[in-house]
Amino acid sequence: MSDITLSSAVRQNLLSLQATASLLSETQNKLSTGNKVNSALDSPTNFFTASALNSRSSDINNLLDGIGNGVQILQAANTGITSIQKLVDSAKSIANQALQTTVGYVKSSITSLANSTSTASNLLGTATPTAATFTGTAAVNNLTTPASITGTTSLTTAANSDSLTSGFSSGDTLTINGQTLSFVASGAAGANQINTSDTVTTLLGKIDGLTGGTGSVVTAGKLAINTGTTSDLSITSSNANALTALGISGGVTQARTAGVPALQGKTLTIGATGGGAATSITFGSSAGQVSTLDGLNAALATNNLQASLDTTGKLSITTTNDAASSNIGTVAGTASSTASIGFNGQSVVNAVKDPTSQATRASLISQYNQVIDQITTTAQDSSFNGVNLLNGDTLKLTFNETGTSKLSIAGVGFGPGGLGLSKLTAGTDFTDNAATNKTVTSLTTAATTLRSQASSFGSNLSVVQIRQDFSKSLINVLQTGASNLTLADTNEEAANSQALSTRQSIGVSALSLANTAQQGVLQLLR
Repeated sequence: MSDITLSSAVRQNLLSLQATASLLSETQNKLSTGNKVNSALDSPTNFFTASALNSRSSDINNLLDGIGNGVQILQAANTGITSIQKLVDSAKSIANQALQTTVGYVKSSITSLANSTSTASNLLGTATPTAATFTGTAAVNNLTTPASITGTTSLTTAANSDSLTSGFSSGDTLTINGQTLSFVASGAAGANQINTSDTVTTLLGKIDGLTGGTGSVVTAGKLAINTGTTSDLSITSSNANALTALGISGGVTQARTAGVPALQGKTLTIGATGGGAATSITFGSSAGQVSTLDGLNAALATNNLQASLDTTGKLSITTTNDAASSNIGTVAGTASSTASIGFNGQSVVNAVKDPTSQATRASLISQYNQVIDQITTTAQDSSFNGVNLLNGDTLKLTFNETGTSKLSIAGVGFGPGGLGLSKLTAGTDFTDNAATNKTVTSLTTAATTLRSQASSFGSNLSVVQIRQDFSKSLINVLQTGASNLTLADTNEEAANSQALSTRQSIGVSALSLANTAQQGVLQLLR
């Protein structure tokens, strides 16, 4: 081959064809792979930069699986909380049914002595006044036979005769407490007439009839007139001389004095009842004292007690529904020790269970406990891929390839114990409203805890989903950046391929022409 000598034209055409073939092969490789940089030889900078970007993209993509699991774990926990919340609401409904059932006890009570003068607006009762009294002083000669009456309102005179003849004349009048008594010669009839010949005893009887008194009396020559406690005493006459003869010169004006109500100033103390505050009451109309039923109930309310008044004036104190299972605390004070008033000698009647109502409440307790069991199993089943945030597990997530961006979500114990709930016991729980309300309070607290934790998990879920979307977007950015460094422009490379093919054809034609010239020389030699 070394003996073969190529012309300059042929050699040039061969070099051109070799270069074109090399470029065409390179272009076809770009079109087939889609990359303009397939190795470090193509472009070291682009190749290694793209490789680093793709590696990071791959690492972040591997983390996406863990992030996706984290999203599902949080959603499982949130689903569990939603179900437990419904169970708590169901338990609260059962507790409210217990509040609406008949009270589980015949409640403890104490009832006062009868006091017909007491009313709801005046527990002190109507005060009994001291009777009006008057004592005459004149000595007369016409009252010889003393009459005898009792009473505390009295008019007393000195006299020797029981005859009215020398004192009054027909047509005279006496006005007694606004009512008129007329003197007639004979034939007196009715309550408002008297004969002038009648005795002082008869006169006193007429006066009693008009005043509503119980009788009048003449004692030791003194005339006594009594109206008792029902009214004041007032006597005037058209015959002033006759009044003087009776020893009541100028007539009578005598008022009763006010009495003191039975409970006025009396005290009543009741020991703490059903966890309430001990009660200390003073009856009266002054500031801080009790005189009405409403006022008494206001004072008893903090001790789980309530009062009522029957038609006979008996005051009863009983426990409220909240403390129906409790007995009234020790009752003391002057309102319970003074004879004939208040609660003197009265004993507290202790609470007694109502079997029917207690059976109903026991049934509700059974239903409640079934709900508590469901809360337990629901919390245990709220897991995903072995992680249960409602059973105390912790969710740990990594968001970047270096491990410097992390999120740790602490789990909670949302079984009944973690929510402050427990099973109830018949005969101990739901026995009365106070016991039931304790359960309602616990359920309300549990519901608040669930809502708070649901909000916390929801916030964490939002963060994780945002990071999940961010990672997906970042992967796309990294992959796009790598592609920009290595991917070929297929349109450009296709055009290059077409141009190189044309160039190759032209080169082959030029080589053929060069060979043709050599063949012409050969023909001359022949």
